[in-house]
Amino acid sequence: MSRIIFVNRFYWPEEPATGQLLADLAERLAQRGHLVTVITSQPAQAHHPSREVYRGVSIRRVGCSRWGKSSLIGRLADFGSFILGATGHLCHYPRRGDLVVYLTDPPLLAAVTWPLLAMRGVSFVHWVQDIYPEIAMELTGHRWTRIARPGRNLAWRRARCCVTLGTDMARVIANAGVPNHRTRIIPNWASAGTEAPSAGESTPIRNDWGLTGKFVVLYSGNLGRVHDLEPIIEAAALLRGDEQIAFVFVGQGAQRETLAGMVVERALANVHFHPPQPRAKLAATLAMGDVHFVTLREGCESYVFPSKLYGVAAVGRPIVFIGPAHCELAHLVADRAMGTSVTRHDIVALARTISDLSKSPGQCDRQGKAALAFAESQSIDYAVDAWDELLLSERNLAESAHPAHR
Repeated sequence: MSRIIFVNRFYWPEEPATGQLLADLAERLAQRGHLVTVITSQPAQAHHPSREVYRGVSIRRVGCSRWGKSSLIGRLADFGSFILGATGHLCHYPRRGDLVVYLTDPPLLAAVTWPLLAMRGVSFVHWVQDIYPEIAMELTGHRWTRIARPGRNLAWRRARCCVTLGTDMARVIANAGVPNHRTRIIPNWASAGTEAPSAGESTPIRNDWGLTGKFVVLYSGNLGRVHDLEPIIEAAALLRGDEQIAFVFVGQGAQRETLAGMVVERALANVHFHPPQPRAKLAATLAMGDVHFVTLREGCESYVFPSKLYGVAAVGRPIVFIGPAHCELAHLVADRAMGTSVTRHDIVALARTISDLSKSPGQCDRQGKAALAFAESQSIDYAVDAWDELLLSERNLAESAHPAHR
């Protein structure tokens, strides 16, 4: 029987978003009878065997550096060392009839290694979570990174299929020359275990963090540069006189120090920072927020789709989206009536929205219920069904092309 081989830098027990999503999907596919392998890196905190099986998934771990949080050079070293290690596995492990699924961490891994698979008659699929080098070009202004685009586009076109998260991202893939019939949109989902908690489950967290009785406006997740977070601090400054409203950041990332500096500079007592919480506490942490921020920096809306949307929706909380008015996410929030969208340029409207919600429990309840209905329509079961159908179809095509390996 042929195998499904996923390749991504993060996997269980680590908890970056792509690692959690991949673990959810891989384990569910294994439960349905697929032979699933994941090629990934050694966890940063604790050494694991280079070969192990966990919850039905075969894991092959690659040793690589973990310096990326400190510098761009370190990040490039992390990417490069994983690419080298993963290439070693891709040179000999997949066989005809197998299907390799590339995620996008590290970026451009597929552009480097797909010829190795093609020479051995192994089919591959792209699971496009982020689109590089465009994100790098938008965030750094380094236009030279566009030299990677032709190789990336060729890898997309040579794949059996490109799976992505929404219509904005699918449009970029189509513009790279991938026929529409070889692109699938399968949205992400709330991580397994993320659901509306029972009443009072988040009370201990509120008490520990000094938020008892507050109207909590929460941003939970990566504080990376693709997220537009400075408007949140500016709105907090406008609402500093309302002692009942607390702005809370839960997470780490490249913007953490900048945001903290803005808070100190403005002497804001209504903004709080806390480290990322373990997955076991994710639902309770998310439920602590009365309203959640989801943000996207202008220029990045076609290249990434924040997966935090699904976690927020799964715990039934209203959403305030900060980002371009024309993008898919802004339309989704409005069409599903699960929140409000504002641009980064209208801080007064942002502050007014938060103030109004803090005084309107009925509106919060209606938007939260709408968000929960959206989450139920985009559950992991829906995604696994879509992936199961796709993988079975592609595997049958691959096996029919190589009848000796049926």
